[in-house]
Amino acid sequence: MSESKKKAASTTAAGRFFSENLGILVALVVLCVFLGIFPGTSQYFLTVKNLFNVLRQISTNLLLACGMTMVIILGGIDLSVGSIIALSGVLAAGCVSRYNMPIGVAFIVGIIIGIIFGLFNGFVISKTTIPPFIVTLATMNIARGLAGVYTGGSPVRVVSKEWQWLGAGYAAGIPVPVIIMVIIFIISMLILNRTRVGRYIYAVGGNPLAAKFSGINVAKVKFLVYSYSGVMAGIAGIILASRMYSGQPTAGEGAEMDAIAAVVVGGTSMAGGSGKLSGTLIGALIIGILNNGLNLMNVNSFWQTVVKGVVILLAVMIDFFRTKDKAKA
Repeated sequence: MSESKKKAASTTAAGRFFSENLGILVALVVLCVFLGIFPGTSQYFLTVKNLFNVLRQISTNLLLACGMTMVIILGGIDLSVGSIIALSGVLAAGCVSRYNMPIGVAFIVGIIIGIIFGLFNGFVISKTTIPPFIVTLATMNIARGLAGVYTGGSPVRVVSKEWQWLGAGYAAGIPVPVIIMVIIFIISMLILNRTRVGRYIYAVGGNPLAAKFSGINVAKVKFLVYSYSGVMAGIAGIILASRMYSGQPTAGEGAEMDAIAAVVVGGTSMAGGSGKLSGTLIGALIIGILNNGLNLMNVNSFWQTVVKGVVILLAVMIDFFRTKDKAKA
């Protein structure tokens, strides 16, 4: 491809990104400007340290949201990811502190836990007519219960610097979780936008019956998507356990809601069939910056939950009316 064609393609891609996400980009900018000038936050919000802190905090949410975007485009839901975070984290930490395994092996164990639950969710959902809400609600409770049984309700602490590096370390001055987040996001973008599986996800989410008659293996697509969501939760679990220097049986509580919020705020339709990971990225930034801003304002944590609930409701309502208008047209 010639240099002029490359520039034209990049310009077109940038223009498409802004046109597709204009509304939420405006919301993100307004939120940043407000926090940048508000008396209680202006002296802290725009500092490099705080912005890196925001990116580190949203890293686990964006990992979950990458998988959740595919799940919701498919027309499903995955409520188990928060509990998988807890179970993968405590088991990975236990491998180091209780069984003296190498840290690399412990991280692999944590990811395998995510894979196992993802495979199980995918198998049951793809092979039965049980709603994904019910299946993942069940595995949410199973994973959370197993985390509590394994730990007895107490944190599993790991104090080695090597363990802490993955979640709290830096590489070339950039937080390691942010680097992992960027890599995973790019991989997810390629899967959704540049592969046959990605096209099949949209097709199945838009009309499962038509997709089946078109020769798409609907069950296989569902199996792969829920498996990928489980992998994302496993990776998020070990990053969070590393950042907290311990595996916590209560880790990831509400994480599934934050991931869903990022996806919905990012413009992915809960009805399935449409959505973009670029929107999910902006949605995750909005949720992360909103959390950070409320913390800087010393807003009570209970009110923070209320605010996030209102944001989710508004996003769903906007999606509802947008879908309704399209149907009329």
